[in-house]
Amino acid sequence: MTHQSIWADLRGVSFRQGWLDAGGVRTRYLASGEDQEKPVLLLLHGTGGHAEAYVRNLGSHAEHFRTYAIDLLGHGWTDKPNRPMEIPAYVEHIRAVIDVLGVDRAHISGESLGGWVAARFALDHPDRINRLILNTTGGSTANPEVMKRIKELTSRAADDPTWEFVKTRLEWLMHDKSHVNADLIATRQAIYAAPGAAESMRRALVLQEMETRRRNLLSDDEWRSIAAETLVLWTTHDPTNPPTEGRRISQLIPGAHFIVMNDCGHWPQFEDPNTFNAAHIAFLIGASLARWT
Repeated sequence: MTHQSIWADLRGVSFRQGWLDAGGVRTRYLASGEDQEKPVLLLLHGTGGHAEAYVRNLGSHAEHFRTYAIDLLGHGWTDKPNRPMEIPAYVEHIRAVIDVLGVDRAHISGESLGGWVAARFALDHPDRINRLILNTTGGSTANPEVMKRIKELTSRAADDPTWEFVKTRLEWLMHDKSHVNADLIATRQAIYAAPGAAESMRRALVLQEMETRRRNLLSDDEWRSIAAETLVLWTTHDPTNPPTEGRRISQLIPGAHFIVMNDCGHWPQFEDPNTFNAAHIAFLIGASLARWT
């Protein structure tokens, strides 16, 4: 069996870890791609996640973009503000990241919460975004069972980051549980065990409370108002919503493209990086998506 680890995923990839001062928020990133002439691509993870969600994608995207996978506000090794974190707070953080990177616009690809944030950013700052990718995105529904499961699994892992609790939280993301390797578990375990992490996760989980979630959701009219060229990417085994919801979102956004990846859960970029990277890059560079549609 091939050894799986974050270091194995990054083998042969020229990358760096660092921190940005994004509007006063010390923001951690993993980045690849040095050419200052290339467009910037931001990769945004989901609730409770961190930049390592994209370790299997950095190298291929660096050929075309200055690629940054960041830890969102209150997540990973980024600063953890002492306030509930609703979508506008994340949007302001992303705007500050783009500012400090010194560019007017960026491509933005978000998974789950990251997609929700990216979609709202596209509405609030249409002049700051190039192409938009919504990967098993949040922001369109409020399913009490899914919200309860996310809150339970994340709270348990953050409050008591044992190996088994963190492993269970990560396995929820995957259709093929074998992708949850020891290195990934240990990485998230260290993040959840850090000072202030449990309190920060509680502040992030306000979006799993019905009243808070509903006031942050995008309405159908708001999805229709997204002007950025958009790809909606879904999976056959996403635990948050079926592919029909992804298709519905794509039909609301003018001119949006829609792809379904087979045999993946909530992290298609990690479970099937070859398919994800090929389709993702094709969309971002304006190539044909016919082979995936």
